[in-house]
Amino acid sequence: MRHLALAVPDVPAALAELRARGVRTEELRTDEHTGKQMAFFFDPDDLPLELYEA
Repeated sequence: MRHLALAVPDVPAALAELRARGVRTEELRTDEHTGKQMAFFFDPDDLPLELYEA
């Protein structure tokens, strides 16, 4: 398994909240297969976690 993905109703809002708390994130993207929004962020050990549009 490469990473865990968390389903959220509003990826941009969740990303903004993480950034406001000082969490390192990547840019918002769109999944080319589903058209849903997604973004990665990193835990304290620098492991990737994904936010995915529910």
